[in-house]
Amino acid sequence: MARPIWTGTLSFGLLNVPVSLMSGERKTDLSFRMLDSRDNTPVRYERVNAESGDEVPWKDIVKAFEYDKGSYVVLEKSDIASATPESHETVEVETFVDAESVPLTYFEKPYVLVPGKKAEKGYVLLRETLKQTGKIGISKVVIRTREYLAAVIPRDDALLLMLMRYPQELVDPAEYRLPEGKAADYRISPKELQMATQLIESMSGEWKPEDYKNEFRARLEEVIRKKMKSKGALAETDEREFDTPEDATTNVVDFMSLLEKSIAGNKRTPAKKTGGKKTAKKAAKKTAKKAAKKTGRKAAKKTATRKAG
Repeated sequence: MARPIWTGTLSFGLLNVPVSLMSGERKTDLSFRMLDSRDNTPVRYERVNAESGDEVPWKDIVKAFEYDKGSYVVLEKSDIASATPESHETVEVETFVDAESVPLTYFEKPYVLVPGKKAEKGYVLLRETLKQTGKIGISKVVIRTREYLAAVIPRDDALLLMLMRYPQELVDPAEYRLPEGKAADYRISPKELQMATQLIESMSGEWKPEDYKNEFRARLEEVIRKKMKSKGALAETDEREFDTPEDATTNVVDFMSLLEKSIAGNKRTPAKKTGGKKTAKKAAKKTAKKAAKKTGRKAAKKTATRKAG
């Protein structure tokens, strides 16, 4: 069973929907180890000083930004921590835009938002409203230690969280030499356009993702199986898979009231922050203390009863 990356809240307006963030992709590349060909011993990656050739222990390694060739500014852990966004585990939708207005080049990596217990109503409400309006929610989300731009997109029964690239990360195609102008400027005749159109139409069909397989991976798997069988490491009937390892409850809510307040105020209300593991530990200690006191009182009462008898 896949484990959530984090459990938090999907927030839009005054509505907060408890969700779990689950991976929306599965890596299928085969991983390899480097071996010494002389004795098949694994080869390790070493951290080596470029000048002396000596190995550098982790405790002596620092991070630095090279602002000029051979010139660095060293960053302390506190410097990086000061720029790290606060991880409040909330998908905060800042605005809704037409789905068709965002170019495909902005979308990068998919995740699946799974509703928490008793949170289905808010989840479905947002999903169906986005479908009807043709909108997607542009949001900010912190995953681990990095803040991402993301889009909340309805897809069948799911709400997807699609990580996005910032505009600064995209290369403007105009930076490259591209053929500008119309077809006629390149002596493309109407007949050629017509024939190209007929060719495309003859090759057109429905999008069926199951028709597309990673043929290279399949052939490589077969090569590996044959080599394993020749070494006796794999039985004839062994159909071993070569997959690489893959690196909240809520009360019933008056949605009409929250929607009316959100529309009237036209502002977001961030989800309440939780104390995470520390809060959970404190709660567990309090519960344990209460249970111990209760058990002690019961034991004392039984002892007193026996003495009285």
